[in-house]
Amino acid sequence: MQSYTIGQAARLLGVSPDTVRRWADAGRVATHRDESGRRVIDGKSLAAFSAELAQGDDDDASYTSARNAFPGIVTGIKLGDIAAQVTIQAGPHRLVSLLTREAVEELGLEVGMQATARVKSTSVHIDRT
Repeated sequence: MQSYTIGQAARLLGVSPDTVRRWADAGRVATHRDESGRRVIDGKSLAAFSAELAQGDDDDASYTSARNAFPGIVTGIKLGDIAAQVTIQAGPHRLVSLLTREAVEELGLEVGMQATARVKSTSVHIDRT
């Protein structure tokens, strides 16, 4: 079975290696030492933990049918007369959504604010957080 170093797991989870170490130290994800003495996480454990993280905090759950949520920060907005392009950086993922100018204005989107990109099929929906 594949094992992942703390650094590899951090990149896959979109967090810092220190965060993964803290989670491991707190017992949230199991680690063991490989033959080189490095702390590693086995693939099945990392997959289960990743799915658990994706569940998020139910207190902040939104009510939507679009399940693929990417919380991040708005890094760019290009406004046209009718359409707009919004770019969100969500961990290692850069998502770009084309939507109406009116939607951007109604959401009050600005560069630097938190937002969530929701992907369903080939559409990216933006939720203000």
